[in-house]
Amino acid sequence: MAGAVIMIIVLVVVMPVGILMSGAIGASVLGRLLKGDADARHEGSELLEVSEANPYAGPAED
Repeated sequence: MAGAVIMIIVLVVVMPVGILMSGAIGASVLGRLLKGDADARHEGSELLEVSEANPYAGPAED
């Protein structure tokens, strides 16, 4: 009986959480690698500066 309860807990709780977390980690690693590649390919472009800017900061004071 205890084995069945443990198996149900593993299948209902542990497996879905593990799958979701591994997907989140994989997406994070892939995003970081692709952003680094895009930054290297477009080095010196004005769009790279725009992509790194803080959209919530006020206008620059000159």
